Amino acid sequence: MRPGGHILIATNAFVAPLLHVALVAFYLEFRGAVIRLVRTLRGGVRPKLAEAGFPDVSMLARGCYEPWEVFCRPLPPKMTVRECLRRFHTAGLRRYCDGRPFEDIILSERTPKVERQIACHPSVKPRSLLRRLVYAALPLGEGVVVDPFMGSGSTVAAAEAAGVCCVGVERYDACYEASRSAIGQLATLRVG
Repeated sequence: MRPGGHILIATNAFVAPLLHVALVAFYLEFRGAVIRLVRTLRGGVRPKLAEAGFPDVSMLARGCYEPWEVFCRPLPPKMTVRECLRRFHTAGLRRYCDGRPFEDIILSERTPKVERQIACHPSVKPRSLLRRLVYAALPLGEGVVVDPFMGSGSTVAAAEAAGVCCVGVERYDACYEASRSAIGQLATLRVG
């Protein structure tokens, strides 16, 4: 990964602190979080085997957001952001086409049914979200997005649709084989 390159990782409220500590210990800089506002997590469940006795109690708050932790590889000593952008094409997040800055709150729908049917993976993210993330990840629109846990291939498909080069890696053969057909189908679907 080039200096100034970004890592965006989907997580949850329980895992985020552990992830944060581990990646900072690995010498990455924490750059904040992108919050996906969406109601996908179950949450709000009542105490197991005590629902009737405690009908007004939930075990957890109902999940209405998904944090994406943002980390960056540090710049070499004394290198400025301007120099890093010129040399490595990194060190920032790309603005939207209309000039607005990339924002840390993204209103997001649940993954549409047609995408879930194509991708057939338990944690497939909506293309509309992933296209925004892969677009923002390359500040000058040059470079490669890497998804080391490709799953259904939805990040690769989003990158293809956005005209961004992407490499996906998947450990499980079944997921890899399923992604081979899903990527092309997802990449050509229209985002609403």
